[in-house]
Amino acid sequence: MTNYADRRKIDPSKGATLGDGTPNDNDRVEIGPTQLAFREWEAAGLALPNLEKMREFRWKRLVASLVARDYGGILMFDPLNIRYATDTTNMQLWNSHNPFRACLICADGHMVVWEYKNSPFLVTFNPLVKELRSGASFFYNVCGDKVADDAASFAAQVVEVMAAHAGSNRRLAVDKIMINGLRALERAGFDVLEGEELTERTRAIKGPDEILAMKCAHHACEAAIAEMETATRAGVPRGGMSEDDIWSELHKGNIRRGGEWIETRLLASGPRTNPWFQECGPRLVQNNEIVAFDTDLIGAYGICIDISRTWWVGDARPTNAMISAMGHAMDHIQTNMAMLKPGVSIRELTHGGHQLDGQYWKQKYSCKMHGVGLCDEWPFVPYPDAWVDGAFETTLEPGMTLCVEALVSPEGGDFSIKLEDQVLITETGFENLTKYPFDPRLLGQA
Repeated sequence: MTNYADRRKIDPSKGATLGDGTPNDNDRVEIGPTQLAFREWEAAGLALPNLEKMREFRWKRLVASLVARDYGGILMFDPLNIRYATDTTNMQLWNSHNPFRACLICADGHMVVWEYKNSPFLVTFNPLVKELRSGASFFYNVCGDKVADDAASFAAQVVEVMAAHAGSNRRLAVDKIMINGLRALERAGFDVLEGEELTERTRAIKGPDEILAMKCAHHACEAAIAEMETATRAGVPRGGMSEDDIWSELHKGNIRRGGEWIETRLLASGPRTNPWFQECGPRLVQNNEIVAFDTDLIGAYGICIDISRTWWVGDARPTNAMISAMGHAMDHIQTNMAMLKPGVSIRELTHGGHQLDGQYWKQKYSCKMHGVGLCDEWPFVPYPDAWVDGAFETTLEPGMTLCVEALVSPEGGDFSIKLEDQVLITETGFENLTKYPFDPRLLGQA
């Protein structure tokens, strides 16, 4: 016998809330991890985040950043900045090129969300959102030749909110906005300032519950990678398995655990790994070839997990050139990772560390390291030839999370080695969050 109250729960074995503090309601609006993810995290002994505390931490950081800059507020259209500020989602990818949502946080902490008018219920679970409005759509697809009028109507709403919660302070940071919206805000008398600097620097430091969420999301991503590797090693030798077939396994594993999407299609095989950045397609992977990938995965809790691995798939031995390149890639990420600790400058990381051999320099990766959170984030660590004085002058702090990259790709060659680990900066050094093993055959160990 089952009770209706139990059927209404995501997990009938739990009480009114799940381990992360969210409602144990099978019909809830709020998205989140699945029972599979919770079971795997429990088996791994992982501590779950308290999402209420995580949301409050993020909100307080944004408010503190406004106060420190003497801004009256920040107006956000970027879906990932809105996710950071509110922990709410609504058709994220569609919204990224059809901006219909906005979030305004004033320096007094008042938070307003402009939501799609037919789905106001998607943000009501977060009590930090004090006001709900609509009317932030002023892109041509839906507004046509009256887009300027719609932008002016939206700007009038911003004037109303700012007058009530920022007083005479007309300094308004904005992250990404359609051009008619920018003009409308300026005509309304706002001093429009660069919002991306504020959001990127604010998001760079992760709080305790964000770190727990990232560790959970990381575990879920690695479980999905393992499923992809199992399918690859079983399917490729039989023939008829394409790059798309392999990549679909990662998507499936991510969604099954409550993950959200994958930002790229960076998986390639055999000679298509060189040059890197060819996206996966219908090519049938052959036995005794390399498969390399970069997850770029938005997983559980909306956290980005960015891991790269290269596998040798088949029963023959990889070439000596591949094994040598794999060793060079390992040296690159391990040597550079060993430099990580609070107080180290981006300048030091850029100009120090492991040096790539000349044969790999031209086709090196776009950076040595980059920040990561809800997506690729600030700070950015370029290679020396991309250093710009004044662009990256900062130091590492506890709570930052970075991805350490290696692309070892011989110019004119027929393969590349792509490796990447995700790292947390601690009070005394760093913690490598990535546990997924490297292919022992490419390391020359089998």
